[in-house]
Amino acid sequence: MKIALFSDVHANLPAFEAMLADMEKRDINALYCLGDLVGYHVSPNEIIEEIRSRKISTLAGNHDVKVKLPYTVPTEASLQKRYAYEIVSEASRHYLHTLPAQIRLSFQLKNEVVALLLVHGSPRKNEEYMLEDMDEQELIAMMDEAKAQIVCCGHSHKPYHRIITDDSGKARHVVNVGSVGKPKDGDPRGCYVILELLTDSEYLTPSTLKTTFVRFDYDIEKAVTELENSPLPNDLITRLRQAF
Repeated sequence: MKIALFSDVHANLPAFEAMLADMEKRDINALYCLGDLVGYHVSPNEIIEEIRSRKISTLAGNHDVKVKLPYTVPTEASLQKRYAYEIVSEASRHYLHTLPAQIRLSFQLKNEVVALLLVHGSPRKNEEYMLEDMDEQELIAMMDEAKAQIVCCGHSHKPYHRIITDDSGKARHVVNVGSVGKPKDGDPRGCYVILELLTDSEYLTPSTLKTTFVRFDYDIEKAVTELENSPLPNDLITRLRQAF
């Protein structure tokens, strides 16, 4: 079973299109988006339209919930201040307001059922970070609260796969899928992850879940030109090129 997860597109259409092209070359069984379709760039409507047409199951990210209803025609002042959110169309706004906060999947191994929880930030709220160096006991407590043995998140734009063995000797897995459109780990290429869950395993162990982080090139200069031709701040260009 191969599951592709992506997050934090942030309205970067060149990166999003390159990711889809890369995915088409791979044998993927299921596809999920962990949120933040909007913000920081200029193509939220095109990305939302493509996600809807492909029927990709998607969560609401913290930037997605910043988009308000009802839709009002932006004034010049509001457009300059909130450009990335004000350009979201009425149809796209309604779509964003239908998105769930979490998606829970259950998989039957030979001797146990494993819960895989998809969130944007953390199981508690979509703007909380699950960083790679998070205290182990706090992380286990959070996963116990969520009743999940595997948690996949986005939000920090920094990919990792962390494995923890709890006091009972069972493995826990936390996967941050990175960012498609605005990486912050020093690598400007887009990122998504492919999970392979070995359902013929007896129990969830460190080797039961395999992660492949896919880095893909895209036309960054096209994305830069789009930013230059918009009211968005110029520092976003440096952050895009240097991935911080």
